[in-house]
Amino acid sequence: MTDKQETKPNLLALLPFGVFLGLFLGTGILLTLQGVDFAFYQLPASIAIIPAIIASIALGKYLLKTSINDQISQFISGAGHANIITMCVIYLLAGAFAVVAKATGSVDASVQLGLAIFPDYLLLPALFIVAAFLSTAMGTSMGTIAAIAPVALGFIDSANLDAALVAGCLVSGAIFGDNLSIISDTTIASTRSQGAHMKDKFRVNFKFAVPAALICLVIFTVLGGEVNNDLSSEAAVSGLIPYIVILILALMGVNVFVVLTLGIILAAGIGMIANGYQLSAWISDITAGFASMQDIFILSLFIGGLSELVRQQGGLSALTTLIENLARKLTPNNNRRAAGVGIAGLAFLCNFFTANNTVSIIVTGETAKDLAQDGKITPAESASLLDVFACINQGILPYGAQALLLGATLHISPLEVASHAFYPMILFFVAGFSFWRLTSKTV
Repeated sequence: MTDKQETKPNLLALLPFGVFLGLFLGTGILLTLQGVDFAFYQLPASIAIIPAIIASIALGKYLLKTSINDQISQFISGAGHANIITMCVIYLLAGAFAVVAKATGSVDASVQLGLAIFPDYLLLPALFIVAAFLSTAMGTSMGTIAAIAPVALGFIDSANLDAALVAGCLVSGAIFGDNLSIISDTTIASTRSQGAHMKDKFRVNFKFAVPAALICLVIFTVLGGEVNNDLSSEAAVSGLIPYIVILILALMGVNVFVVLTLGIILAAGIGMIANGYQLSAWISDITAGFASMQDIFILSLFIGGLSELVRQQGGLSALTTLIENLARKLTPNNNRRAAGVGIAGLAFLCNFFTANNTVSIIVTGETAKDLAQDGKITPAESASLLDVFACINQGILPYGAQALLLGATLHISPLEVASHAFYPMILFFVAGFSFWRLTSKTV
C-alpha cells in the first residue's frame, strides 16, 4: 500500500490475519452453536483484530530485525492510506445522512414511493437493479451503499423485509455496477496495470456479469415472495428531494463526499421547513450518525495498518509466489489456463488479506501482467480477471467495507450480509467456468 522497500517473501507474515479471523469468526460460530443471541456482536471485529496487530508487530521485529517504533510507523502509514481514509470519511457521512434522513421523514417518503411503484414480489429485485444502476453511475460500491442503505432500512421496517436479504440485494447490485463502471477505481486500476483498453475489458466482463446478474435476479424474486406492507399517505413528497438530488448528482459524476454532504444539508433544511426540525436536533443526529459508525471506522483503520505490516514483512509477495507456483502445478500442460487460474487466485486471495479490492489489484498487477504474457492471455482478459475476482472476494468478506457499512446501517451482523451476497457467489462460478473455457486452448 506504500512504496517502501520490499522484503523477501515469507508466508509466516500472514499468520496475524489467521489470528484475527480465528478470534472473530471462531468466537461468533462457537457462541452461535451455544445459542447465544447476537453471537457475532459479543466480540466486535474492532477488538478481535487487536491481538493480530500485536502479533504482527512482534513478528515484524523478528523477521525484519527492526524496532517496535519502526513497526508502529509502518502500521500508522497503512492506516493512513488514502483509500482507507476515504472509506472512513464515507462511513461518517453515511451514518450522519442515515440518521438525519430518518429523523426528517425522507426515508419514510422514499419507502412509500417504492411501495407504491413496485409490485410486492419485485421489491428485492428492484433494490438490486437500483443499486446496480447507481453503482455504475457513481463508480463506487461504497458510495452506492451509503446513499441507498437508509432507504433500504425503511423498507425493512415498513414492509417487514428480511434485513439480511435486503443487504444481499444492495451489496450484490453495488458490486455488479462497480465492476462495470468506466469510472470505478477497480476498473481503472486493472486496465492500467495490464495495459488494456477499457472497451475490450468490458467486452470480456459482460459475457459472465450479465448471466450472473440474471440468475441473481431470479433468486431474489423467488426469495422475496409476498411482502406485507401498509401504504400511508402521511409521508410528504418533499422528503424525496434529498434522494432525487443524490441520484442526479451521482449520475453527473459528482464526488461522493459532496453528494452525501448535500444530502445531509437538504434533508435537514426540508425537515426544518416542513416539520419544525430544530438545529439542535440536527447537530445531535449528526453526532449520533457519526457514533453509529465507530466500530467499522476503527476496524477499517486497523485493517489498513495490519495489511501494511503484512506487506512489509513479505506476506503478500509470498502469497503471490505461492499462487503462481500452484497454478502452474494444477495445469502443467496448459500455460494459458495456468496463467488464468494464477491471476484470478492472486486477486481473490490478496483481497482476502487486504480487504480492499483496489489495493489488491495494485499489489498484484505487475505479477498478473507477467503471468498473462507468459500464458498468452490478452491484456483485456487479465484486467477482467483481476477486477472480477477482487470484487467477488470483496463482496463476500464479512470484514470488508461493504458488509461492515450495511451491517451497521441495517443493524445486522456483517456475516449475515456476506452470506446473502448472492451475486458475487454466482459470479465466482460463472466467471470461473467462462475463463476455464476461454483458456482451454493449449499454448
